[in-house]
This record gives sequence, C-alpha cells and structure tokens, in this order.
Amino acid sequence: MKKFKKIPYFKTEKEEREFWQTHDSTEYVDWSKAKRVSFPNLKLTSKPITIRLPVSLIDRIKIKAHKIDIPHQILYV
Repeated sequence: MKKFKKIPYFKTEKEEREFWQTHDSTEYVDWSKAKRVSFPNLKLTSKPITIRLPVSLIDRIKIKAHKIDIPHQILYV
C-alpha cells in the first residue's frame, strides 16, 4: 500500500494554488478512491463587465471561436 504525503496547511488560497502548481497531487491523494459528485443546487454567480479590446483582437478571437464551434465570449476569459 502506497504511503501518501500529508497535505500541508495553507494560510491563503494563493499559497495553496502555488503549491499545487509545483507538486504532483498523486503523491498526496489516492485518486483511485475518488467519487464523482454533483451539486445540483449550486448557483453560479457572474457579474457583467465591460472591457475595451482592439478590434483586430476581437476579430481574431471570433475567427478562432468559429473554428472550434464555441461562442467567442468564452475565449475572453
């Protein structure tokens, strides 16, 4: 049986994010025992914003989105 490393305590989300970007989670978690879950009542939140982009960039984004058949707004994220 594989012995897993203990996941450290993180003071901030930023600290946790930086940790997982440089460490392999398979050394800390037994993913073979993971279970798929869903959150049917989870309400997504969003807030509309306005950003100014060069027209040429917007045109390139629209072309790329069309090629992969997705709404172009998704590519701004």
